[in-house]
Amino acid sequence: MKKSQKKMLLRIISAAVITLILLITDRFIPAWYIKLLLYMIPYLITGYDVLKKAFHGIRNKQVFDENFLMTVATLGAIAVGISNALNGGDDDYLEAVAVMLLYQTGELFQSVAVGKSRKNISSLMDIRPDYANLEGEDKTVTKVDPDEVEIGSIIVVNPGEKIPLDGIIREGTSTLNTSALTGESIPVDVFEGYEVLSGTINLSGVLRIETTADFDGSTASKILELVENAASRKSKSEGFISKFARYYTPIVCICALALALLPPVFLALSGKDPMIFTWIYRACTFLVISCPCAVVISIPLSFFAGLGGASGCGILIKGSNFLETLSKVKYVVFDKTGTLTHGTFEVTALHHSPLAAEELFKYAAHIEGHSSHPIALSIKKAYKKEIDLNLVKDIKEISGKGIMGTVDGHAVAAGNAALMQELKIDYKDCHHTGTIIHMALDGSYAGHIVISDTIKAGSKDAITALKRAGIKKTIMLTGDSEKVAENVAKTVGIDEYHAALLPDEKVQNVEQILKTKAPGEALAFAGDGINDAPVLSISDIGIAMGALGSDAAIEAADVVLMDDDPKKIVKAIRISKKCLGIVHQNLIFSISVKVICLILGAVGIANMWIAILADVGVMILAVLNAIRALFVKNL
Repeated sequence: MKKSQKKMLLRIISAAVITLILLITDRFIPAWYIKLLLYMIPYLITGYDVLKKAFHGIRNKQVFDENFLMTVATLGAIAVGISNALNGGDDDYLEAVAVMLLYQTGELFQSVAVGKSRKNISSLMDIRPDYANLEGEDKTVTKVDPDEVEIGSIIVVNPGEKIPLDGIIREGTSTLNTSALTGESIPVDVFEGYEVLSGTINLSGVLRIETTADFDGSTASKILELVENAASRKSKSEGFISKFARYYTPIVCICALALALLPPVFLALSGKDPMIFTWIYRACTFLVISCPCAVVISIPLSFFAGLGGASGCGILIKGSNFLETLSKVKYVVFDKTGTLTHGTFEVTALHHSPLAAEELFKYAAHIEGHSSHPIALSIKKAYKKEIDLNLVKDIKEISGKGIMGTVDGHAVAAGNAALMQELKIDYKDCHHTGTIIHMALDGSYAGHIVISDTIKAGSKDAITALKRAGIKKTIMLTGDSEKVAENVAKTVGIDEYHAALLPDEKVQNVEQILKTKAPGEALAFAGDGINDAPVLSISDIGIAMGALGSDAAIEAADVVLMDDDPKKIVKAIRISKKCLGIVHQNLIFSISVKVICLILGAVGIANMWIAILADVGVMILAVLNAIRALFVKNL
């Protein structure tokens, strides 16, 4: 609890204790004016800031807000008590004190709830690094501002420190705490050559990192910018509430004024007792009931809590407008590479080899030893041992076909079927999907290696969960071959796919779906590459895979998934549906209770205590309901 909240709590407790003492000693107070002065003590302790805000609002010509309603209602109730005392009636000031006391209790409750919602979002602000350990040419390390570090510099990150800039590990091994970015608590093991993101925390070993981005272009800065801008993007529901409050409060004040003046005038004209203070009391009750706190507070709080809950799960939603649109998604379109698949080549199979796998990989890794092509890197990774390039001689690359040379005295050839045909070597076709590297050793066929972009473990579960969540159709758009696309779609359960597409053809496909979907339905596109940026922009909701995604994709997207897990798409949709459900519940409940109580108050059935229940009680229940949007871990 913040200092200001603790102060408010102390005021509420103090006022409540004084009020309780006054209730107990009420019969012993000798005069009505002494009783009035005594009751003004708890009233002012809790309500002086409400009175102050109402006065400033009047002075700034921004009269109609909840502070004005509370001030008029409570002062009116006090005036009725004074009138009753002067006419020999019951001089009761408890209702005015209770209204202010419970209103401030509700405000404190709302403040704590907002703080709780803000916690998940503000925790992201802690990823901002305070300094970077810059290594100079003479190997000395200087502590500098991260803004001062240029791309390509070497920084040193010690155990317990935040990584200040994105980069590649050049020396050292460690484990990283990535929970601030991904929402996952399991540490990640890193080693030389591993790409690391700013904002993560180094837990164990010392790391030397070559920076690949400046401070403004690093992940931590991008996330902070997304979070800071999210609050400015309002949903349609929040826009409605703002307009509602702008017109509702003046109308309510006019109605209350009419309730206080018109009935006494009609009664007086008809020769009856005008009961002026009775109607003033009813008007004050009407004002308390009509205060729109429950709606005005709980709706934005629901969205804020939803954004905070999503952030805690590693899902950055750029505004409550996008959170609202997510709940309407019925079509989800995926890019393949980096979204449903890892986007990195790996050796997935070895077929028809008379040699042991380790021996074949030795020849394959050495013949590819000088290459930095992704296929070569995947073979070297599969070998898992140090490559001795001194064993390699007479390397010869054959364009479009493969590579030949001598490894440890043996003639080695690695390439596609065309290379085998050129060397007149009888080879075996492969029916698996992927890139096939045929191997020949000393003129004889030695089998083939299958290299493919592996499907993410969570892709199939994500598609299944999307269908359970009410998604009408899942579609995959890819520039990859028909065979590869068919295999991925079949494996993960995609309803429809389109292969061999250029970026502009992806846009055309999405535009076609946008034209055919029903009104009120939304389309989400998930991708990670720079060629996905145009599609992300035209979709109702663009979802970017943050950790591997390009800058252009993250900039164009409305939602960023920080750990590239496609199952987070389902979680984002579930969070939005839960949030919108809470918003609708609060709207219906708050307005229904108020309308009923307003009618009862106008005819004199509901007193000030019912008014308090209709205002503060409903607000507390609505705020409690709104807080549920925070709890999304198990969705």
